[in-house]
Amino acid sequence: MSSLEEMPEEAGFPASAGIYHLDANDPHQQLIDRSRFSDADIQQINELMAAFGRLRDAEQRLADASLRYMKLNQSDMRALHYLIVCANHGVIATPGAIASHLNISTASTTKLLDRLERAGHVTRQAHPSDRRALAIAITPETHEAAMRTVGKQQAKRFLAAARLTPGERGTVMRFLDDMAREIEVSDEAWAAVPH
Repeated sequence: MSSLEEMPEEAGFPASAGIYHLDANDPHQQLIDRSRFSDADIQQINELMAAFGRLRDAEQRLADASLRYMKLNQSDMRALHYLIVCANHGVIATPGAIASHLNISTASTTKLLDRLERAGHVTRQAHPSDRRALAIAITPETHEAAMRTVGKQQAKRFLAAARLTPGERGTVMRFLDDMAREIEVSDEAWAAVPH
């Protein structure tokens, strides 16, 4: 689709393919001065942003399906993924490390681990070398279920990357890193977390 007018509409709003188009988001050029870009550049960038939208939508569908399948919330899934990576590397996971990885309080981590342990997803044992800590591990059944379903689907990302040439991968990495730097909010006053 080459213009906003050609996009199908639902309830008066552009369909998701057009929701990322520059004209849909910045019709009066308040955010982006387009005077130095050709129409072809703008169209291609619109198509690239739409591709990002499709990727985000696919990631959200995968996340939603995995949460439903595992009957867990997003923090639970992130904790289990962390435990799988720890197990793969022979690292003993502790509640403190999980709290740090998830950026949540120790109290929230305790509730999360209680919930996961009750559901049979994790075990807690005495840490082998630190008497003050616990060793947290994912159960073999949950590990196998996660790898067979969500992990297998997530791993397909590798195949998409493998289809690129080394030069193309370098370009994509530079682009993604550049975009991440551009949208970083750490220095924005409006995005500061209130104390």
